[in-house]
Amino acid sequence: MLIKETAKSAWRSLASNRLRTLLTMLGMIIGTAAVVAVLGIGEGARSSVEGRIRSLGANLLMVRPGSASAGGVRSGTVRTLTEGDAEALRGLDGVAAVAPERSGSAQLRYMASNLNASVTGITPAYLEVRSIATGSGVPFSDLDVQQRARVALIGANVARQLYPGVSPLGTRLQINGNAFRVVGVLAEKGSGMGSPDDGVFVPMSTHESVLFGQDHLSTISLQLASEDRSAQVIAQLEQLLRLRHRLGADQPSDFEVRSQAEMLETMGQITGTFTTLLGSVAAVSLIVGGIGIMNIMLVSVRERTREIGVRMAVGARRRDILRQFLVEAVVVSLAGGVAGVGLGYGAAVLLSQFGQWATIVPPYAIGLALGVSVLIGVTFGVGPARRAARLDPVEALRFE
Repeated sequence: MLIKETAKSAWRSLASNRLRTLLTMLGMIIGTAAVVAVLGIGEGARSSVEGRIRSLGANLLMVRPGSASAGGVRSGTVRTLTEGDAEALRGLDGVAAVAPERSGSAQLRYMASNLNASVTGITPAYLEVRSIATGSGVPFSDLDVQQRARVALIGANVARQLYPGVSPLGTRLQINGNAFRVVGVLAEKGSGMGSPDDGVFVPMSTHESVLFGQDHLSTISLQLASEDRSAQVIAQLEQLLRLRHRLGADQPSDFEVRSQAEMLETMGQITGTFTTLLGSVAAVSLIVGGIGIMNIMLVSVRERTREIGVRMAVGARRRDILRQFLVEAVVVSLAGGVAGVGLGYGAAVLLSQFGQWATIVPPYAIGLALGVSVLIGVTFGVGPARRAARLDPVEALRFE
């Protein structure tokens, strides 16, 4: 019997018992839909995290103070990074821009409104390196840094909370009791890693002399000319800073270097692990669907025992019977997989549109779901098909 004729015969057999076929497919539909939806959620999470990290800046390296250790016990953050270090790093080959910063927390007040927020001392290069745009007003200049000007840029959330319905530009903002003139409001970036929305930014020299008296740096951000040269720049950076800090060969570095590529890889591994875990849990329902297919196929073999005997009596070979029942199992499984893919894709789209979670259904998820559907059909259909093929024709014709 040809494959085409076998498929037609299998489809007619399944269509003659529509309700039972639909119930048999239900397990595969639910399982496939769950796998597609979960993979879509996982891919969406990975893409969202990657976007947040990339929003920190393009081709970014971040140098932070390390942790001091005494007797093998880490005892806190050391204060080793200086403006001299930042200036020295500007001369490295492959570095496009350097943005040192100092961090702190202060009480903000405007009229009757109060707010506690982070206050970061920066240079004008910081906005470019971190890919931060000014929504209104203007950023401060190098001249403001040199003159220790009391000017401030504020984040979008700070503007909303301190200036509801009022433009903050030109107003006097009290930072720890010191008056600063608001010259700009930063464009909103959304909550997440490194978001400037909840912060205030002042010239780095003013941050030291007026607000906190902090002479060390909290971070040095470097924008690379090319991401391909990240490893080379890191090696040069570590060598230069260790030399400047007079560290011996047996002494650990008193600073830490994190690259954007490293952060992306780490977060990708985390989201990938969770996606695999959730996908594995959802895949259990596919196995349940396969068991349902095998159960129904065994029932079908028993109900059609006499039909099998007649087919054998008129010349059908055992492999024809085997092929017919195996094709029926694959058709049921694949049809359930196709319906499940549609249902899972629709669920992912609805979740993205009406929920607070971005979902992306990758093409490989659809191919994987359909491939697993066929595999489930073959795996769980071969048992009933072999049982049908091994029936004795004489006994099958006598079966009532």
